[in-house]
Amino acid sequence: MDSEKTILSRLNQIEKMLTSQKTVLSFSETAEYTGLSKSYLYKLTSAGVIPHYKPTGKMLYFKKTEIDEWLVSPKKDRSLNPK
Repeated sequence: MDSEKTILSRLNQIEKMLTSQKTVLSFSETAEYTGLSKSYLYKLTSAGVIPHYKPTGKMLYFKKTEIDEWLVSPKKDRSLNPK
């Protein structure tokens, strides 16, 4: 049981390391990377608040560098209701 937890923990760490090496993230990866819920991330994309791409018109993708810049931008630039 303990070894199973250890293996799952290490697998999770490896997945995070692999995600950190990617330059383009999927929707799910972006939600996990930013810590935002998927529903809030959908709201941000539909409002055009967060930079994203839909190359096929369906799937959402995000450039990691743009997400990093967006995360450290002033809070008013990141909100659904800028003041």
